[in-house]
Amino acid sequence: MNTAVRPKSKLPALDEPKAGRLTIQYGPTEADTLVENPPRFTWLPVIEDEARYVLRISTDAGYPADKTHVFTDVALNFFTPDAPLPPGRYHWSYAVCDAQTGKPVTQWSSDRSFDLADDLPQTPLARRASRFAHATRAHPRLWLTPDRLAQFRKDVTRDADHCTWSTFYEESVQPWMDRPVMDEPAGYPDNKRVASIWRQTYIDCQELLYAIRHLAIGGAVTQDADMIARAKEWLLSAAGWNPAGTTSRSYTDEWAFRVNLALAWGYDWLHDHLTEDERADVRAALLARTRETAEHLINNARIHLFPYDSHAVRAVSAVLIPASIALLDDEAEAEDWLNYSVEFLFTVYSPWGDQQGGWAEGPHYWMTGMAYLIDAANLLKGYSGINLYERPFFQKTGDFPLYTKAPDTRRATFGDDSTMGDLPAVKIGYNLRQYAGVTGDGAYQWYYDQIKRTNPGTEKAFYNWGWWDFNFDEMAYRTDFPIIEAVPPADDDVLRWFKGIGWVGMQYRMQDPANHIQFVMKSSPYGSISHSHGDQNAFCLSAFGEDLAIQSGHYVAFNSTMHQGWRRQTRSKNAILINGHGQYADKDKAQAMRAAGRIVTAEDRGDHIFVQGDATAAYQSRSPEVTSVLREVYFVNNQYFVIVDNIDADKPVEIDWLLHANAPMVLGGSTFRYTGERAGFYGQFLWSEAGGPALSQETGFDGVDQAEIEGLPLSTCLKATFPKATRHRLATLLVPYPLTAPRRVFSFLDDQGYDCDLYFTDADERSFKVIVPKTFDVGNTPAK
Repeated sequence: MNTAVRPKSKLPALDEPKAGRLTIQYGPTEADTLVENPPRFTWLPVIEDEARYVLRISTDAGYPADKTHVFTDVALNFFTPDAPLPPGRYHWSYAVCDAQTGKPVTQWSSDRSFDLADDLPQTPLARRASRFAHATRAHPRLWLTPDRLAQFRKDVTRDADHCTWSTFYEESVQPWMDRPVMDEPAGYPDNKRVASIWRQTYIDCQELLYAIRHLAIGGAVTQDADMIARAKEWLLSAAGWNPAGTTSRSYTDEWAFRVNLALAWGYDWLHDHLTEDERADVRAALLARTRETAEHLINNARIHLFPYDSHAVRAVSAVLIPASIALLDDEAEAEDWLNYSVEFLFTVYSPWGDQQGGWAEGPHYWMTGMAYLIDAANLLKGYSGINLYERPFFQKTGDFPLYTKAPDTRRATFGDDSTMGDLPAVKIGYNLRQYAGVTGDGAYQWYYDQIKRTNPGTEKAFYNWGWWDFNFDEMAYRTDFPIIEAVPPADDDVLRWFKGIGWVGMQYRMQDPANHIQFVMKSSPYGSISHSHGDQNAFCLSAFGEDLAIQSGHYVAFNSTMHQGWRRQTRSKNAILINGHGQYADKDKAQAMRAAGRIVTAEDRGDHIFVQGDATAAYQSRSPEVTSVLREVYFVNNQYFVIVDNIDADKPVEIDWLLHANAPMVLGGSTFRYTGERAGFYGQFLWSEAGGPALSQETGFDGVDQAEIEGLPLSTCLKATFPKATRHRLATLLVPYPLTAPRRVFSFLDDQGYDCDLYFTDADERSFKVIVPKTFDVGNTPAK
C-alpha cells in the first residue's frame, strides 16, 4: 500500500471499512496471484445503495493522466474493465463519484497495488452501454434466437434425429399434451415445513417448467397450433398463481425459482402467440416474481457484500438471467438486473471457488451450482455473445468433481449430497460433458461416458428429475457444442490440490475400477459454512470399486436432526475428537467460517504423495486449550497410507480417532479390519507417544430422529481413544485391498533417540520410512 503523503482534500472522507471473513474483499492486492487480464476489482460498498463509483488504475502511484485509466459511473462495488491491460505493476484506488460528471465526491480510497503477468487469458467485459446493443429484441431469446430457430426447424424437418430432437419430442414434449394442467400448490399444513411435501412440490414445480418450456418449444419448432394452445393453457394458469403465496420466494425459494423460470420460458417462447392482455398478465406475474428474488439477493442477502449465500448466488443464474433476458426492453428493471447478474458472474463468481477450479461446498453442490451457471452461461452466449467460459475458473473447474468424486464412488467425499448413497448423480456427468465441449478435455467426456454407463435408470430419481430433464439438456448441448472424444485420465496424473478451498483429491487408476483408489482430504478456510461440515483434516477412502472409509449419515433434508446433529458434525467424519468435542458446525455463519483449516502442502514426491493439513482453528472453536492440530498423510507407492496426527494443547486432552465404514469391523488390541463386498482394509495404530489406544465401535446414528432415516442403511464408527496428554504424536497404518488379493504391509519402528522412525516394506520389497519427532514431555495425567 502506498503511504506517500497527499495534499489534503476538501472532499469528505470515503467510508472504507475493514473487510471481514464473511464479506467481499478489497482486491486485487500485492498478495494476489492474478490469473486473468484484466484483473477483477472489488471493494466494500458505502452505505448508500445508489452510490456510483469512479475507479482509477495506473502504472504510476501519482496517477498522472497519461498513465492512468479512469472508469466513471461504476454502478456496483465490483468491476471488470472492458479491455486488457499491458503486463506490469499497477496501483488502483476508487471513490464515490457524481453519476453525471464522473468526478469524485469523496476522497480517494487507500492505494492498492498488484502485478500483472504476461500471457494471461484475456477476459474483458464490455461496458453497460454497449453490452446488449446488438442483441435481438425479437422472441424467442432463450436458447434459440429467431434466426437459429428457423434453421433448427429446417434441420429437424430434414432429419428428425438432428440434435436428438425426436427423443426430446416423443419423451419430453408429447406427454404434457395429455397431463392435466397443474393447480397452484397448497403449501404446508399450518405453514410448517414437511420434508415429504417439500420434495413433492419441488418436483411439481419442476414439472410445471417442463410442461411450459417443452410444449412451447415443441409447438414453435413443429408449428403445431394445438401444442401452442396447450402450452398457453399451462402458462396462463401459472401466471394466475399468487406471486406472494405458496410459490413465492419467501415461502420456499426452491419452488419459487422453478415457477419463475417456467414463466420466463413461456413468456419468451409464446410471446408472439399471446394476445396483448395475455402478454400483460404473464409479464406482470413474471415481473413480480423476479422482482421479489432480485430485491432479496441485492437488497436483503446483499451478495455483493456477503457473497456466501448459496441459494441467493444460485438465483443469479437460475432466475435473474433468464427472466431478465425474457423481459429486456419490456420492463425497465430487467436491464439493471441483467447487468448486475453479468457483472457478478464476471467479477465475484464464484465465492465458493478457487483458482484451481475447486468448489468449497463439495462436488454435489458443485453439481447444482454449475448446472444453473451452465444454463445461464449458455443463454448469455447464445443471446448476446458474452462468453463466461473464457474465464480461467471455468476452464479448470471440471477437475474438481473428477478428482473428488470418481464415477464408481458413493460415500467417499465431503459435503451435503442428495443422492443418499447412490452413485454420482447423472447431472455431474452432464456438467463434465459441458466442460469437455468448452475446453476440449477428453477426461471430462470420459467421466460423462462412465456416469451414463454406470447410472442408467436414475433419470427420474428426485435428485435428477426434480432439477433436470436430460432430454432437453442433451438437445440443447448438441446445438451449441461438439462431442469430444473421451480420453481416460492418465495413470500418472494422480494428485489435485485445490489450494484456495483446502481440498486434496488423489485418484490412482480411476479408469480401472478393479484397481482404483480414491483418497480425498479436506482442511478448508471456508470452515463449516453453508453446505460444508465440521470436517477439517478429515479424509475419505474408496478403493477397488467400493467405498471404505466413508462420510457417514444421510442428507435427508437440510436442518433435519440427521443433518444438523450428525452429518454436519465432526463425529460423523474420519477425523479426531478432542475431549469428546469436534469442530463448530452449527448455524452461526461467522463462527462456522472461523472454524477453518488449511492444507499446508500437497505434493508428489515420487515414491509417495505427501499432504499436511492444519485444523488448529477448527478445533479451537470448541476446544480453546488446543494450540496445534496437524494431520500428515503419506500415500506410499500408490498402495497404502500412513497417517500421522500431531496435537498440542495447554493442558492434557483426550483424543478419539474416528473412522466410519458401511458395516462393523473386527477389532484387535491396536488393529482393525473391515471386509466389504469387493474390497476391505486393515489398520494398525503403530505408535502413540501418549500411550496405547482403547478401541470400540458403534453402529447407528446417536441422537437422530429414527423416523428420518427409516429404511436407510446404518454405518459403523470405530473409535480409538488415547490417554490424556498435552502432546499427542500418533502414527496409523491404513492398507486397502481387493478381496481377491489381500495385501500386507510390514512395519517396525525404532523409537530410541529424538525421533520415532517407522519403517515399511511391501510385497515387492519396496521400503519406506516415516520420521515422527518425539516431544519427551507429553504431560500425561497420572493414573489414580
